[in-house]
Amino acid sequence: MTDATNPIELRATLVPNPGERTRVRLALDIAVEQVLAEPGCLRYEVVEDSEQEIVLAERWASKEDLDRHARGPAFQDLQESLSALLAEPLKVEQVR
Repeated sequence: MTDATNPIELRATLVPNPGERTRVRLALDIAVEQVLAEPGCLRYEVVEDSEQEIVLAERWASKEDLDRHARGPAFQDLQESLSALLAEPLKVEQVR
């Protein structure tokens, strides 16, 4: 059972390699549509976008939903797509 009163909020920061911002955004745009359809996903959207970094805000109804997302095909595909496009590893911080 999910506990909607205590959702998990994350902030993911992506730093594209020089000249790769457009490709990173394309990969994210594809992933956002897929992830929003996942059970327990309350928010998954780009909230900041510049040449230097792209920030994604996530909100999950429960830790179980977040864990399922981390093992799911949309996240795995996104990681694979981004593997050669980022200047540094994806940074994910729990906001709440």
